[in-house]
Amino acid sequence: MILFVVGTFIILTFLAWATFRSAAFLRETRPTFNLLLLPAENVLRLVLIGVCVWLAQFSGQPYARFGWDVTQPARDVVLGFASGIGVALILPPLTRWVVARFGARVYSPAVVRSILPRNRREWLFVPLALVPSVFLEELLFRSMLLGGLALVAPPALLAVVWSILFGAMHVPQGALGVVIAAALGMILSVMFLATASLLAPLIAHYVIDVLQLAWASRDKSWLESYEASTSGHS
Repeated sequence: MILFVVGTFIILTFLAWATFRSAAFLRETRPTFNLLLLPAENVLRLVLIGVCVWLAQFSGQPYARFGWDVTQPARDVVLGFASGIGVALILPPLTRWVVARFGARVYSPAVVRSILPRNRREWLFVPLALVPSVFLEELLFRSMLLGGLALVAPPALLAVVWSILFGAMHVPQGALGVVIAAALGMILSVMFLATASLLAPLIAHYVIDVLQLAWASRDKSWLESYEASTSGHS
């Protein structure tokens, strides 16, 4: 169990460091390539997923604690898709309203812009690359930090703490991105605890990310006008 806890926090620390490094990079540079399609990063995600699975198995805890023992897959799939679509429909008007109310500086589209598909080929590969990206986040934050650590702290407390950290790791998206990610983390955590399954939050998270990209692609005029307003104040 000690190895599981230490290994989990090492992975969490590494991802937090990588997130803040990415934030610094996006502040200084506008990449001409899709960050989600970098081969080295995708290989690293797969390696980290393998390490997470190994740590969970080595801990000796039952698979059910990590949400891997899916007993009602149909329910989880329906819940995941319904929740993901519902949240994805709310986010665009909410973002517009908050930006209009508090100003463009409250939100940064840099992350979305850096992974937004630019052609048909990228529209094929970006959704595929999102699978390990989303899976790694859900495996770490829901299976391991929430399910695996339930023996050492109340699940409700863990849900709050890790949701706040999940939000903080979205700092490249600005204050609004942090708040939305923290709220989303809480929703996904509640879903995980209520269903005792990783499948529902995994599907919901993936659907939200894909539909966000689809919205950003269809509404590029808003993205361009947003960037113009922020550059005008810099």
